[in-house]
Amino acid sequence: MFFFRSSTQLNLTFLYRLKHTISILSSHRLFKRHHLLPSIQQAIKMSSHVPSSPRFFWGDQPEESDYYASRGVKNHQSFYQSPYGRIFTQSFHPIDRETCEHVPIKGIVFMTHGFGSDTSWLFQNTAITYATWGYAVYCADLLGHGRSDGIPGYIGDFEAVAGASLSFFLSVRKDPVYADLPAFLFGESMGGAVTLLMYLRSPPDTWTGVILSAPLLIMLEDRKPSKLRLFLFGLLFGIAETWQVMPNKGVQNLFRDPDRVRIILANPRRYTGKPRVGTMRELARMCEYVQGSFTNVTVPLLMVYGTADGIIAPVGLKMLYEKARSRDKCLCQYLDFYHSLIQGESEHNRNKILEDMMEWIDERVEMYGCGITKTVKAEEVWE
Repeated sequence: MFFFRSSTQLNLTFLYRLKHTISILSSHRLFKRHHLLPSIQQAIKMSSHVPSSPRFFWGDQPEESDYYASRGVKNHQSFYQSPYGRIFTQSFHPIDRETCEHVPIKGIVFMTHGFGSDTSWLFQNTAITYATWGYAVYCADLLGHGRSDGIPGYIGDFEAVAGASLSFFLSVRKDPVYADLPAFLFGESMGGAVTLLMYLRSPPDTWTGVILSAPLLIMLEDRKPSKLRLFLFGLLFGIAETWQVMPNKGVQNLFRDPDRVRIILANPRRYTGKPRVGTMRELARMCEYVQGSFTNVTVPLLMVYGTADGIIAPVGLKMLYEKARSRDKCLCQYLDFYHSLIQGESEHNRNKILEDMMEWIDERVEMYGCGITKTVKAEEVWE
């Protein structure tokens, strides 16, 4: 059995041990001679206040139901038992802000977050926005993330990670209430690669389109894991799989807006440890696999990325655009935008990207849909 402690708990443990050590050393003549004890005690006192995270990304108030209603959506949360483990899921359906009654939807979107994130913090802002456009939106925490099963930050098998979310997405997609509506996959960063893998593992004609926001398809050279390091850890017969010992090479040009950075860092479920051995091995393997499968992509495709992105290699999107056999494909680049296009950019930049996404998805609904809209209550699908 594994037990995990939050960074707050670890800080408190460290402070307790530090106080204990100081109590032992305080009688030492060097401490008394140089009057170090009062200064150290004051530093400990100042450090003892560990700020707690707010309850939600918007703060401690209002309550969830009231907040969602003010945004014009209804949220439903649950857990889904997939063949690979239990995952946390939630949905967002558009409602009338005044009456709180459900309004007709024109399609459904299934969203996947990036590495270290989850669907319950700032990422859900994207889901809420799509719902206000008239879509039912479903999200799932990846295995090893958020409230889903698994060791935090550990992805030992990308097929299992993608398979868990895909199992849930397909269970919703096949529900009779959605069967005749257009359906889209959405993924950002590492979640973009997972989304592409889910598409490749889906039955033909399941999806109307795929939207990828700064997807991790090719790793930058300076961010690739050392093959020698992976080989040496591999000699330990799997013992080192979950070790948090891979170099953390930073997050250059990840977020632009400092206010959004503070919100993102306050996420109590965000993974903040060093990369795990198995995770980095699987990231490298998955990137190689999806690159070899680009020609199998035939679905309408929208890809967006920022030219100042310091996490992904843009050449990966260009390769996908060139090799995909989709007749309807669009690659959009945003000058000087960072990696986190929707969560981390300024409000102006974020709105620009969302406007382009809304135009694209609405056009595909009109092009490939049957002109059907229907009112669907989340409870009708979850029961």
